[in-house]
Amino acid sequence: MVKEYYRLSRPINALAGCIAVFLSGYVAEATAWWPIILAAVTVLLITISTNAWNDYVDIAIDRINKPDRPLPAGLISPRGALTFSITGSALSLVTAAFINLPAFLIALGSNLLLYLYSWKLKCTVLLGNAAVATIIALCFIFGGVAAGNVRPTLMLAVTVFFAIMGREILKTMADYKGDMQENCSTIATAWGKKISGIFVAVFLGITAAAMLITYFSEGYNPVYLYVVVFIIFPLFIYITINANKKTAVRILERNSLLMKYGFFVWFIAVALGAGLAV
Repeated sequence: MVKEYYRLSRPINALAGCIAVFLSGYVAEATAWWPIILAAVTVLLITISTNAWNDYVDIAIDRINKPDRPLPAGLISPRGALTFSITGSALSLVTAAFINLPAFLIALGSNLLLYLYSWKLKCTVLLGNAAVATIIALCFIFGGVAAGNVRPTLMLAVTVFFAIMGREILKTMADYKGDMQENCSTIATAWGKKISGIFVAVFLGITAAAMLITYFSEGYNPVYLYVVVFIIFPLFIYITINANKKTAVRILERNSLLMKYGFFVWFIAVALGAGLAV
């Protein structure tokens, strides 16, 4: 049973948010790390609790798109998932309250927006994608708030927002079949995969521009630029090409996963760029 709740929480997603908090705290030159640790724990709790809520709401769709997940597979009861979700969200507010008032308000707003996303916003054109992108971008702001220095994290948040917009649209393309059967309106089902592919290209293009702006505005070490230009940009080009041709669902899903791993590479680039800056 513990293993199934572990799967329900999707820890890789939670890990990315925690790393984002530590990275933003590092970039913001935090002098005390206890608030940063609390912020990372808060993000972990928010992520795993809202993942459980998302699966609770999406049982019917997941029976088509992701039947091996614990809820559609019958390995966890809906009530168990709901209890797990509410408990995690409540604990996240407690940990955020020990940081400061702005952190508590961000945690509260993030919880509410993510619950609203799964309940009402997911089946909307771009609005739900923007909600998810905003929440993930706030991880960087959250780390800056905990460190007491938000400014160095702002461009990181902007970059992540546009990157996640591209990835979320890519995921709607991969989930097209199940969303159509459940009458879930997304950019892919409402406007078609061709238009969706164009939006992926646009958002990844904006992300690339934001990465370059970050380099010049923050005075990062050139190692950041090398990683971005020679690793991240080719990845974006590859994903854009696949998103704009008739690509199999498994390829779209793989590209979404590649993009997730690309974020970790970018995290390293930011850490090195900021840490080695003169």
